[in-house]
Parts: sequence; structure tokens; C-alpha cells
Amino acid sequence: MSDTANTPGQHKHTNRLIHETSPYLLQHAHNPVNWYPWGEEALQKARSEDKPILLSVGYSACHWCHVMERESFENEEIADLMNQYFVSIKVDREERPDIDAIYMQAVQALTQQGGWPMTVFLTPDGRPFYGGTYIPPRDRQYGRQTMPGFPRILLSMADTYENRRLEVEEQATEIANYLRQRGSSPFRRRGEQTEGTMPLELLSNASRELAAEFDPVNGGFGDAPKFPNTMSLEFLLRVHQHRLKGEIKTQIAPAELDIVETSLQRMANGGIYDQLGGGFHRYSVDTEWLVPHFEKMLYDNALLSRVYLHAYLVTGNQFYRRIVEETLDYVVREMTSPQGGFYSTQDADSEGEEGKFFVWTPAEIQAVLPPRDAALFMQYYNVTGRGNFEGKNILHVTRDMEGIAKEAKLTRKRVQDVLQQSREQLFRAREQRIKPGRDEKILTSWNGLMLRSFAEAARYLQRTDYLQIASKNAEFLLKELRADGRLLRTHKDGRSHLNGFLEDYTFLADGLLALYEASYQTRWFIEARKLMDEAIALFADEQNGGFFDTGSDHEALISRPKDIMDNATPAGNSVATDVLLRLAAFTGEESYYRQRADDYLSPIADVMVQHPQAFGHVLGALDFALSAVKEFAIMGNPSEANSRLLLAVINKRYLPNSVLACADPADSKAIQAIPLLADRPLKEGKATAYVCQNFACLAPVNMAEELERLL
Repeated sequence: MSDTANTPGQHKHTNRLIHETSPYLLQHAHNPVNWYPWGEEALQKARSEDKPILLSVGYSACHWCHVMERESFENEEIADLMNQYFVSIKVDREERPDIDAIYMQAVQALTQQGGWPMTVFLTPDGRPFYGGTYIPPRDRQYGRQTMPGFPRILLSMADTYENRRLEVEEQATEIANYLRQRGSSPFRRRGEQTEGTMPLELLSNASRELAAEFDPVNGGFGDAPKFPNTMSLEFLLRVHQHRLKGEIKTQIAPAELDIVETSLQRMANGGIYDQLGGGFHRYSVDTEWLVPHFEKMLYDNALLSRVYLHAYLVTGNQFYRRIVEETLDYVVREMTSPQGGFYSTQDADSEGEEGKFFVWTPAEIQAVLPPRDAALFMQYYNVTGRGNFEGKNILHVTRDMEGIAKEAKLTRKRVQDVLQQSREQLFRAREQRIKPGRDEKILTSWNGLMLRSFAEAARYLQRTDYLQIASKNAEFLLKELRADGRLLRTHKDGRSHLNGFLEDYTFLADGLLALYEASYQTRWFIEARKLMDEAIALFADEQNGGFFDTGSDHEALISRPKDIMDNATPAGNSVATDVLLRLAAFTGEESYYRQRADDYLSPIADVMVQHPQAFGHVLGALDFALSAVKEFAIMGNPSEANSRLLLAVINKRYLPNSVLACADPADSKAIQAIPLLADRPLKEGKATAYVCQNFACLAPVNMAEELERLL
């Protein structure tokens, strides 16, 4: 294809990205830059022409990625420099987390910071020698310092590569060696024994570290920009449960539940939460959760809906349930394909302005609502003429409803009803606006996260509609994102491609296990176990323990990444450990599943405790490993009344360190697939509950009240 091939009357430029499925890559398909997707064609061109590679990594919902495209990649003069001196490769980080992880480590090593868009200069064999993030289109002056513009950097890198090749080679070799060292594991070698045992007090030490970073006024941790950090909040809920049972004695202030509740309430009342449409924006640029970056990510809403669900189970606070349902209803309405897959992101921008879709002026509200309702709504949601975001208002709540009701001389119920009606009216009005763009690629790993959230909400909130959504999603993923015995990474417009990474296998296995515990359909358990067994075969580091992020059949990159820290999403290793531990409880395969989990957890336990914000999810797995796990086996048809009564006793409680299986005693397939169900006769011919812990089982019961006492 010609570098500037075009169709008359359409686009002046069309590059090789036109053949991709990623919306982010397709956004750049008509840039004057001769972009290549990552692949052998581009790498071979760089080698044969001895040109350095300019690697640009971003994602569809990234505001500054769009800015850099408008300023630089659509600029003919800048594009000419890129085309003359470099082989330019564009990567969607959501499709290729391996490339993103490798070169982000390089940029962080070079500049001590990271982010997107990421711009990295590579040797033809892929070794990085210079990098950064957003680069302006021309030089910018900051006080006495000058930030060089993109053209200056392009010419400098081309000159350096041409005339100072030895320096480039030395730098590239040094960084490549650093990346390979990072890719090697901090784990002890398999087979070495860990001395002693890890006590539950380790968990208390980690929660103390988190408490030291807690913002008692606004909730959350640290300073701006402020991210939800859901995995740390999940971990703190687990520690709270141990304190309730007296299993952890040492106290911290503030207490774990106070940290969680303050954070959840401030976030849900803040601008980071979409007060009209439900769902959470990416993060807050301030400490108060007021002004967000307005993009909405599937994974954030999966993880946040789950922590609000668990907080509801712990506290019974209906506010948390409302946030769960509004968030998941947003996903159903805006982020679900007709086939059942979940889309990836919703952009921050509409009509070229960040946040335009979500903000309001008093006049816009008064045009929709009756005067008294508008006044009440604006008072509650802090809408003013001055605004709080570029002259307009991000809706947020800072006052309690009782105070508003008292001032308005109305009952609390009346204020609630008016606000609810007003939200619905304004939502309908907002639907007439031009919506932000949406990245409709379907990623297996992120879908696995959301699958688990829908499955758990179905189970704990008795929402059969959520169960149908979760089941349809699982059907879609297992049908459309498998080929030749391999799980695939991404799907769009009827096309699935790219071999799955560790996180794709483990997140989907995790979601399928949750779907089994919500539906009791054995097929989901079988599929989850199959995926985890495949993950072991493809990704396990048999020498050092743990798992690589890329499979043994993956293309050779300059290092084989192995992420041990949780970031915006859990690390593949974290979820793998969680799944392994749960499979061990279901199957009794301690030496096969449990040992692999221990191989991951034991050598990094101290590091996790010292830096808990980087290990929120895996700390939950550590909690599971250290705890006396409850194994519930309910023998009886799941659809019959007596079985449902027993299941309801379990499913109204927050029991993170437990597994649940249920089957009719006549269901030989289920009993064969799930050893936890084996040799469990009915008691007196009625549905029967077995509760086991620490390799021993209590006497079976078949009355809900008896099961309550066992818990």
C-alpha cells in the first residue's frame, strides 16, 4: 500500500493503520505520518533501512493523546520529519499491554516519570535510547527553562542516531539490560522452602501503612491527582472482618472500616461520579474528588462497583447499593454490545471539549426543571453562576439531605423524590447532547473484571437481570475470543485477534468462577479451571515461580515482562494467585494449585506489607492464603426452595475467604467436576449444607437457622 494512498474525494492521507480494528489506531489512519502497526513489516523496514523507530503509545480515551495528534501528527511539516528520519509505529496500549509495560519501564528509568501519550525512540532491534510522554509541537518556555518542541527533538534524535551511534548503542544496551533484569523475578527459586509461617498480623501491618496515607477529610490516599485505589479499600474491608472476629488484635487509627466508608462516600458524592448517569470517571485532578478527567474506563467501573457491593454487604447501607446498581446500569446502557461483550472506554471529550457532555449552567437546569425543583437541585448539587469548571458546574454533593430539607421546609422523603425526579429529567435532557466517543473494542481481561462484578451483584443483590448479562458475556467471550485452542485478546467488528496475555486468562477465569458461584452451572467452573490450567502451561515461570505476562509462544521482545505489582488493574500474577487458591479449595489439589500460589506469595510478603498501595489485590490473595477458608457445599437442586433458603444464608454475608458449590446429588457431572461436592449425602432427604474448614467438616445441617449458627 502506498504510504499516502488515498481515495479521491475522501482523505488526503491513508496509512497502514487503516487495516487495524483498534479505534485508537484507526483514529490515526489518515494522519500524514506513515504509521505502521507493531509488527514484522515495520521492524524489518527499520532494520533494512537502518532507521531508528519512533514508537508512540496511547489509548482512545486519553485526552493528551488526542491533543498530541491534533498538534503534531496532523501537522504536515512534523509528519515529514517523522517520515524522513524514522519508522513510526503506533500502538494501542490496551491491545498490547506487553509493549506498553516494557517501554513504560524504560521511559520511567530515563525520565523518572511516565504517562500517556508515550513517545520512545528505539534502535532497529527495539532497544530504547530516549523517551518521554506528551511533547508540544514547538518549544515552550517555563521560567528560565525551555521545553523543546517535537520538531527539535526529532531532528536531535535523528542527528544523534546518525552521528553519535556509539553513545546510542551504549545507552540502548544499558536500558535493555535494565529491562531484562526487571523482567527476571524477585522470587526465590521453586523448591526452596520458606522458613516459618506468615501470620495474620502481617495484614494489620499493611493496613497501618495504608492508614498513614489516608486523607481523613476527603477520603482516599495521598495528594492530587487522586485515584480511587479500589484494591486497597477491598483489602481494608477484609482486615476489618478479621478484627470483628477477634483474629487481629492490634489496633490502628482510623479504623479500616472508617477509611473505607469515608472514601466511598466522598467519591460517590464527588464530581468523579456521574451524578446523573451513573458510573465513575477515571480520576480526580484535585484532592476533593471534584474535577475529574472525564473518561470512563470499563475496568474502573468493574472494580468500583465491586467494592461498593462489598461495603453494602458489610454495612447494609442502601446508599452503597444504589451506587452499585447505577454503575452497572450505566455499563448495561452505554458499554454493552448487542452480542454481550463490554466496550472498553468512553472518551473525556465531546465536540472537542473535555467534560462538555457532563457539565451544567444554572440556565440549562432552569430550562428543564420547574423553578422550585431547579432551586432545590442546584442547592443540593452545588450549582452556581460562577461554576467550578471553566464557568460551568460539575455536579457534586457536599451537604446532607436533612439540612437541605430543613431549609426548604420539606420532609426528607419529599426532597429525595424531587432530586430523583430531577436527576431523571436532566438525564433525559443530557441524552440530547452530542455524546463523548466510545472505544468499542472488547478486551478479554477487562471483560473478565466486569463479568465478575455482574456475577457478584447478581448473587448478592438477587438481580436475575444481572445474571443474564453475566451469562451472555461469558458465552460471547468463550465463543468469539477463542481460536485454535488459544484465548485471544481483543474483538471488534466481528474480528478477534492477538493471543491473550496472562491477565486475559486469569481475569476471565476469575470472572467465570464468580459466575459459577452465582448460577451454580457447572460448565462455568469447568471453563474457569481449563483456562487456569492453560495459563499454567503457557505463562508459568517454572524456574522462579509466578507467571510471565506473555506466553511461551509470544513474539520475542527485548524482555519478557513479569508484573508483580497491581496498577489501575490487578496484576495478572495477583489474579492468578487468587484463582489458584480458590481452585485449590474447590478441588483439594493443594500440591498443584496451592503450591503455585505460595511460590508467588511467600517471597514478596514483606514487600507487599511495606508498600500496600502497589499490592492491593494480591494482599487480598495473601489474606485468603493465611485465613481459615470456609468451603460451603450445598447439596440440593439450586432452583428448589429448600436449597435457595440455605444459599440465601450464605449470600447475604460478606465472606471473602470462602468458596461455594451447589448441585443436586443426582448431578454426576457436577460432582465429578467439583470434588468439594463429592461424598455429600442428603440429610433426611432434604437439601443439606456442609461447612468445611481447615480440612475438617462440621456436621451437616438442612435448616437455614442451623446454618446461620454455624456462621
